[in-house]
Amino acid sequence: MTPRIGFACKYMHEDQTQKKKILEELQRPLTERSTTVTWLGRQTREVAEERLWDIMTHNAAAAKRLVEYVGSLPVELRMVRLGSNQLPCATHPDWRYFWQRPDVIAYGEKHYGMVGDAARALDVRLSMHPGQFVVLASDNPEIVERSIEEFEYHATLIRWMGYGKKFQDFKCNVHISGRQGPAGIKDAIKRFTPEARNTITIENDENKWGIDNSLELANDLALVLDIHHHWVREGSYIEANDDRIKRIVDSWRGIRPAMHYSQSEEQILLPLDTNTRPDRAALMESGIARGKLRKHSDYLPNAALNDYALSHWHWADIMVEAKCKNLASNMLLQQYYTNEAESILAA
Repeated sequence: MTPRIGFACKYMHEDQTQKKKILEELQRPLTERSTTVTWLGRQTREVAEERLWDIMTHNAAAAKRLVEYVGSLPVELRMVRLGSNQLPCATHPDWRYFWQRPDVIAYGEKHYGMVGDAARALDVRLSMHPGQFVVLASDNPEIVERSIEEFEYHATLIRWMGYGKKFQDFKCNVHISGRQGPAGIKDAIKRFTPEARNTITIENDENKWGIDNSLELANDLALVLDIHHHWVREGSYIEANDDRIKRIVDSWRGIRPAMHYSQSEEQILLPLDTNTRPDRAALMESGIARGKLRKHSDYLPNAALNDYALSHWHWADIMVEAKCKNLASNMLLQQYYTNEAESILAA
């Protein structure tokens, strides 16, 4: 399988110098829409249901167009994360009934099925990432219950798209989070449907639960390495020859792994030498809080970090978590092409 570099959720037009309204018009057909419980609650039931139906039809079509766009890119860029608000308020007690209507389910199965068909036909690798309010390892049973319901909502979409039939035919990623840690994750996934169990992945976070904690789950599910989270938490870089990488790879049971990559914001990195990896300790000593280091950049300004990420590309597909989405993922691929050309010229 050709190694991939992907982006998350939102398409950005290649020419961002155009006026905001023009960009919105160009990007809208590929962009998911949403609404809020507050807005819905102010409407009559009929108006609210019409809005939810309209959003569903738009989002299914937008997801298909997004997949088709990604499928038109070089094969190395055929990887994308779908947004989580495909069906707004799907797990809210006031609106859950709408998404359980037979006509809604029939529409979703058909049209999200078309999204999955397009992805398979165009060889696009798909994933999802429930929000950080999904805390499967919480010590509060009610939060765990709501988190499982939210994950299962994603599993429903995954099933509609024709995935979840076998281990890691689709990646649905969450953080460990919660005071119960890996043990809490193990307990929660016992209650999952087969589709949810087949698709869940766990990544290391930048706070309490690092790579070594994630590895406690290596026999239970697939692990995602987030190299930015690791740097923010540990202040060090994990190299591709680190013994832990093999254990992460093995957790995927023969499926090509995925990893996450981002950089700190430009205002932090651009004053530094972009050909040198940032020193977390020095940045924190200069007064920059660790919480600021975790925030994602617009693009990928540090070339040394890009080379670092690409050094892992032989074993994992790279999901770029930058604010400028496909523009940033394309930048990373272009740096790879440049490096390859320079290597050939130097030989």
